[in-house]
Amino acid sequence: MRRAKPPVGWERAKNCFPVPNELLDFDLPASAVAVYLYLLRNADRKTNQCHPSEGTIAKRLHLSRNTVAKHVHLLEERGFIVTEHTKIITKNGMKKNGNLFYTIIPMQEVMEQQFHALERTTERRKVQAKLAEQLGA
Repeated sequence: MRRAKPPVGWERAKNCFPVPNELLDFDLPASAVAVYLYLLRNADRKTNQCHPSEGTIAKRLHLSRNTVAKHVHLLEERGFIVTEHTKIITKNGMKKNGNLFYTIIPMQEVMEQQFHALERTTERRKVQAKLAEQLGA
């Protein structure tokens, strides 16, 4: 079977963005996928970084801010994104918390992390089974 080539200039396309097929292989809630896609859509294609507010994400996706925060935490926990807190200085000179600064981890790295975690779990179970066998015998 012949592989189709991506359209010429795909990297420079302005009105669309590629979605990794592997995203649907992970056990993520639909809202978490929507949050990930929103971040992916808004990310700079060279740096994979963006900084929309949770309120903006919530408004665009018709979710509550708490739901967005919960899914951002889940995505970070699973290794899809990395967040950094930012600070802003108001006109009055007061420091306040800014938006989170999101870095999207390439899907290949996410899959490698998941694979290594699965390997560690499998190895741990083998060791536990050997110990149980030795103690029981």
